[in-house]
Amino acid sequence: MQAARDYRFDCILVWKFDRFARSTKHLLTALEEFDHLGVRFVSIQDQIDTTSPMGKAMFTLIGAMSKLESSLIIERVTAGMKAAKARGKHLGRPRTPVAVVARTEELAKTTDLSVRDIHRRIGAQTGRGVVGDIVKRVRHNAAPH
Repeated sequence: MQAARDYRFDCILVWKFDRFARSTKHLLTALEEFDHLGVRFVSIQDQIDTTSPMGKAMFTLIGAMSKLESSLIIERVTAGMKAAKARGKHLGRPRTPVAVVARTEELAKTTDLSVRDIHRRIGAQTGRGVVGDIVKRVRHNAAPH
């Protein structure tokens, strides 16, 4: 993309759309930028040239299909999460075991160890970010006001 922004070429030739972009959204974003930069985009297998009237129409249709694809994915994910929740499935990260929280709190209260050192001491049984949150909460509440 940087080469296109630097105007090193004026045409991109690809065998097929799906060989150029990972998703319809990625393709649409790239095509919009190429259009803005005045770079012609030609797909040999799909027989689309974005400088022709038919190519511009296809570009518009691809944009509409991209929006539809995105909306359908969102709808399916949301429906799947609701169904899982209705079956009693816990959504999100697994809860940190109570023993790990208690050990982390104890080390935060009784030592001046860094978050990294506490994380090592508890055997990396949870993420360092979680350890950091616990340490911050404990040490902030323990500080005199």
